[in-house]
This record gives sequence, C-alpha cells and structure tokens, in this order.
Amino acid sequence: MEKIKQNPIVKKLGFNRIILFCILVLMYIFFCVCISGFAGMAHILSILNYVYFLGFLSLGVTFVIATGGIDFSIGPVMFCCALMSGYTLTSYGAPTGVALLMSIAIGLCFGLFNGFLVAYMHVPPFIVSMASMNIAKGLASVYTKTQSVSWPQASDPTGWFRKMVKVGNFPVGLVIFLVAAFILYVLLNNTKPGRYILCLGSNKEAVRLSGVNIRKWEMVAYAICGTLVGIAAIFFVGAYTTVQPGYGDQYNNEAIAGCVMGGTSMVGGLASIGGTVIGVFIISLLQEGILAFRLTKDIQLILTGLIVIFAVYADVSARRRKN
Repeated sequence: MEKIKQNPIVKKLGFNRIILFCILVLMYIFFCVCISGFAGMAHILSILNYVYFLGFLSLGVTFVIATGGIDFSIGPVMFCCALMSGYTLTSYGAPTGVALLMSIAIGLCFGLFNGFLVAYMHVPPFIVSMASMNIAKGLASVYTKTQSVSWPQASDPTGWFRKMVKVGNFPVGLVIFLVAAFILYVLLNNTKPGRYILCLGSNKEAVRLSGVNIRKWEMVAYAICGTLVGIAAIFFVGAYTTVQPGYGDQYNNEAIAGCVMGGTSMVGGLASIGGTVIGVFIISLLQEGILAFRLTKDIQLILTGLIVIFAVYADVSARRRKN
C-alpha cells in the first residue's frame, strides 16, 4: 500500500481522491445494475441538476472550514437569495440580469456579515451561522410576504438564464461548475489569499505573529463562501423553478458532507477542491439513487449523517497517526 501511495502519479492526484473517485464509479455501477434505466439521460440530468447548486455550496463552505470555521447558514441563505431576487424579478419587473446580480450580492452581504462577526467581533462561528440562518429565513419571508416564488420558464423571454444550466440535453452547468472549481483550486493552492486561508486553519496565532492581517483573510474566506452561495441560488432556480420560504436547512449537511468527504479537515488547515467536487457527485448520486429505489428522503438524511460522522472520524484518525 505504501508503494502505491509513493507512486508519483498517485501522489499528484492524491490517494484519497483516487479512492473516492473509485467509490463514485462503483456506486454508479451499482445503481445502474439494480435500477432499470438509471443510466438514461433523465437520471443523469437529474443528478447534475443537484450537483450544480450543491457543488457551489460545498465549494464555498470549503473555504470557511479551511480557516477552522463553520457555516450552517448556507442553505437558508441560498433560499433567501433565490426568494428575494426572484420576487424582485416577478413582482417588481426587474430585468433578469439584475435579479441574478442581486442574488450574488445578497450572498456576498451575508458572507461579509458572517466574516465580520467572526473575524473582527470574535463571535464563535457556530453562533454566527445559527443567527444568520434565522435572519435569512425571516428576511426572505418578510420580503416575499411569505409567498413562494416561481422563476420564469425557459419558454419565457426572461427565462434565458436557464441556458446556464442546460441547452437541450447538453449540461452547460457542468462546464461552468468545473471551470469555477478549477479557478477556486488555483485560488486556494496557488495564490497568497489561498495560502493565508489555509494557514489560518493550521495555526492562526503563528500567522498573526508573522505579521499577516488574519482578520482580513478570515473575512475574505466568508465573503468567498457567501458569493458562491449566491451563485448556487441561481443554479437552484435554474433547475427547480419554485422556491418556498423557510427551507434550505437540509442542504447544509449535504454540502458539508461533500466537503469533508473530499478531504477538507474540520479543524482547518487542509482543504481539497478536487475532493469536494467528487464528494458532491457522490452525495448527488446517492440522492438520485435513493429516489430511484422509491425510498423516502429520510433515508438520505440518515445516510448523509453517517457519511459526515465517518468522514470526520477518518480525518481525526489520520491526524492522530500523523502526529
């Protein structure tokens, strides 16, 4: 096993990511064998629709967890972005482009708000995210008067944004998602902000003593997360159309599960964008497989919870062995 891990190609790709990708392939083969028609385009597009918004949520929270923080508000904030921008589009007649930018701006504002409280006010991330979750739900309900919002269909001239998800059966959203993941990989691993964000999770005090403004870079991590949550909202409404107030909590655990499963350490200092992408595909495939088996959503919640526990335990065990 050690010889395999020391192989140059394996070291470059990452042994854990290779194992994770093999699990993804085996899961897909299992579902294709057990479920008739699972390899068809309908199931593939359904999986990808889930990947897009969950993927941007997971990529965003990867930056926060890399600093040693956490954000449980990403799901409700995504719904808040979709509800407020969608209501502005459908009720106030705003142009579609303005509504999309509004979604990203709302996500960024929540990210800056969370980052300011954590980095400058020293409020624990858990408390901040719980408060933001409630604020997002309440704000969306007040703005939309507790009404659900349905974004325009593709046949409507204002529904052109749906081409960002797919054109015919071609998954345009997959291309956008993978390009965004590559850009974020470069940002996290090959730029000064990315290195500072990772160092914050490793040893925040040492980074501070070296003269780095740790408050600024911690806030930047939350701002990146908020921006990606706003983008996730766009892909959510591009795939599912209708958004209801008071929802979104269920996507927190799924996004964090995809992130941690992919190799991002819950104590910070270690993050893998590539692993997060694979983890998101596993969560999305699992969700589609459970629905195809005609099992309830509750089964997926149970499995997602077990995945989080296993992933965190594996991370803790690996760190103990390394120490």
